Amino acid sequence: MKLTSIERPALVGRRAPRVIDGSGDPGAPRDYPMTGDFLAGRLRGQLDDEDLSFIEGLVNGERAFADGDLLVERGQTLDSAMILTSGMVFREIRTEDHRYIVGLHVPGEIINLHGFALGRLDHSLVAVGNVMTGEIPHRRIERLMQQRPALTRALWFATLLDAAIHRKWIQMLEQLDAPRRIAHIYCELQARLSLSGRPPARALRTPFTQQDLADMCGISAVHANRAVCKLRECELAEIRRGTLYTNDWDALREFAQFDPSYLYGDGPLKPDENWA
Repeated sequence: MKLTSIERPALVGRRAPRVIDGSGDPGAPRDYPMTGDFLAGRLRGQLDDEDLSFIEGLVNGERAFADGDLLVERGQTLDSAMILTSGMVFREIRTEDHRYIVGLHVPGEIINLHGFALGRLDHSLVAVGNVMTGEIPHRRIERLMQQRPALTRALWFATLLDAAIHRKWIQMLEQLDAPRRIAHIYCELQARLSLSGRPPARALRTPFTQQDLADMCGISAVHANRAVCKLRECELAEIRRGTLYTNDWDALREFAQFDPSYLYGDGPLKPDENWA
């Protein structure tokens, strides 16, 4: 099923395979093409090769989705989860006359893991631009829980990380004005992509439309346009067809009051070596 299509800017597809260097990175996508970004920059370095191979073995095939496709519909009975390997996915709640974007997923994230426990979702998952996912049958997650308790905890960590991001979005909507909300979304996205080895430089490309930004920030499209203009007038950033251009990420983070600690990457909340 496809929702109303919106013309979007192109988004960079899956990155090229990475070569393992002298650092001994155990999570290189060349070795784990479907799950190489799972928990990258957080717990991945604490998982051994056997753990990483087990996670890769959970995936049963890959699926492609086009912009606007429903990956999961609200209330749909689920028997599998999906890991996002390319593209972006929105969490959406729709009423008769409005769409609310309540979450965003990037490659490496299992986008409906909580459906394993809930059976159904209270929201829909929608492709933003072209998307690729890997299927993880629930029966394989059950086997993981029986055989690999440390990996069970890692999956639990992933769902709690989703909750931490959701709490930050609530705070952002409550605390910040529209220009800062939009800046915060892009700063968060830059941080999340950097954790998995995709650090944007001056430009951060996304498939977002102005209506997407409005629906993420709880404002009208007209208000979103004014907020985008404000960022340009302040010489902090310019957003054109979804792509944000900035010469100073630090200044943009300060403006957005962005503190990445809630992402559990580098910083005071990052799990230590005694996690496992």
